[in-house]
Amino acid sequence: MSTAAGIRAGFVGGGFMATVHSRAARAAGARLTAVAGSSPERAGVAAEELGIERAVADVAAVAAASDVVHICTPNSRHAEQALEAIAAGAHVVCEKPLATTVEDARTVVDAAAAAGVVGAVPFVYRYHPAVRHARELVATGELGDVLTIDGAYLQDWLLAQSDTNWRADATAGGASRAFADIGSHLCDLLEFVVGDRIRSIAARTRTVYAERDGARVANEDIAALVVELDGGALATLLISQLAPGRKNALTLEVHGTRQSVRFAQERPEELWIGAQEGSRLVLRDPETPGDRGLSLVPAGHPMGYQDAFNAFVADAYAAAKGEHPDGLPTFADGLRAAQLTEAVLESARTSRWVDVPGA
Repeated sequence: MSTAAGIRAGFVGGGFMATVHSRAARAAGARLTAVAGSSPERAGVAAEELGIERAVADVAAVAAASDVVHICTPNSRHAEQALEAIAAGAHVVCEKPLATTVEDARTVVDAAAAAGVVGAVPFVYRYHPAVRHARELVATGELGDVLTIDGAYLQDWLLAQSDTNWRADATAGGASRAFADIGSHLCDLLEFVVGDRIRSIAARTRTVYAERDGARVANEDIAALVVELDGGALATLLISQLAPGRKNALTLEVHGTRQSVRFAQERPEELWIGAQEGSRLVLRDPETPGDRGLSLVPAGHPMGYQDAFNAFVADAYAAAKGEHPDGLPTFADGLRAAQLTEAVLESARTSRWVDVPGA
């Protein structure tokens, strides 16, 4: 990974994700130049709390002061703000979903390509060294032919009816919540590790509470999927934001004809490798195949989510400087997530298998 010396980073939005993005930008060596918020007051608070040079009025002002614009706002604003930043000539790191519709996502992809700027979406779980190890096991054939995949992404932060958030409002969060928010991470991780695309989806969704804190809920709490990959492998995927005790339980288990491999995000230093004659637990080690320098500290010194995010941002900045980092999730991956989301909603609505188009 390259340093971001000389990169000026700006931010749109000042909440939790802006905190994560700004930490990663600072870790990469960028200069944090500007932030715009939902109001001048909020922008001022964010600038002070996050150590950003100055608060500005809007996306255009952020882009004027930056080489890379980080968009960390509610989902419904992502596409329009990304397009503003692109039009100003900035590279863009946009929180997922890239857009709440396939049409808008494709517009952003095309605009970035026409402008010759880098667009990246933080599917950051790709950046755990154990994930790269699992990907290497599949790619080198050590697992054999992939037969099935079992995956889940479970949280509990919306368990009670009184638990609410702007994401539960379809106007701000989009027509899909649980799948677009966290299921997209699971599907990206699946396709990245296995190296194969989801071809078709059969899905069911459930909205447990019609209202939260007096406001109508119009997107799903839970999604259950059966998917088929281009190579014939079948997968079962469960996504829920109402799973008591599960805080951020992203898991992926791949079963081949020789071995299986399992990654659990809440235990990112470990990789379970299973075989008929015995199984083993492999701990992260910088010498592991596929690591490509993602291990910043020696084995036995734990790394986690922020480290993965830092590595993603460092790669995005390297791409902005003309490099081609392996595995960087781009706007094309954001479009892919929008296509998968649309297929999930259509399948749930029609009770039919739905084919997923190519990007």
